[in-house]
Amino acid sequence: MAAATFKAVGITALDTEPRSLREVGNYGGKLRQVADTIALVTANTDEDGDAWVMCEVPSNAKIRKITLYNDVIDAHATPTLDCNLGIYNGGTKFTSSAGTTYAADGIVDEDAYATALASTTSAFLGVANITGLDLTYEVRDINKVANYVWEDAGLPEDPRVPLRLAFTVATNVAATHQDGDITLVVDYTVE
Repeated sequence: MAAATFKAVGITALDTEPRSLREVGNYGGKLRQVADTIALVTANTDEDGDAWVMCEVPSNAKIRKITLYNDVIDAHATPTLDCNLGIYNGGTKFTSSAGTTYAADGIVDEDAYATALASTTSAFLGVANITGLDLTYEVRDINKVANYVWEDAGLPEDPRVPLRLAFTVATNVAATHQDGDITLVVDYTVE
């Protein structure tokens, strides 16, 4: 049996005749980074649906990495603090071609990047995390690496507005909340 050569999607497109160029965000795009911190107190985690809006990215960005750093926020007694990481609208209301209107600061997809992250003795907000927890593919399939943020949000087209990454509390108040900081660092490319 002879060895074979297998090509990634982008290389296959580049090898076609005529040559099919790739989106700049995948080949040669500018890598950008946004990072921010929230100092959480009990009032920020005491209701199902509380949102911690962490950062804003262009709707046509391609997320490369999402990293969470945090203090211990939940000492993991029952109930634990569980959260989703998703996409919220920025400060501009828009209506998609499907007829759905998204309010300024409203939810677009609550768990586009992570769903029901549970605080335990070894995970998420139940342990201090100074090395970084990679959330990039907690929900998103690895074959979606070339997605725009608007595609990750399930929108039918690019709304051309800034979108925001936010954690949403998915359970009622944690039994053993502790005040502390969470930091989200997002690497993305733009064309």
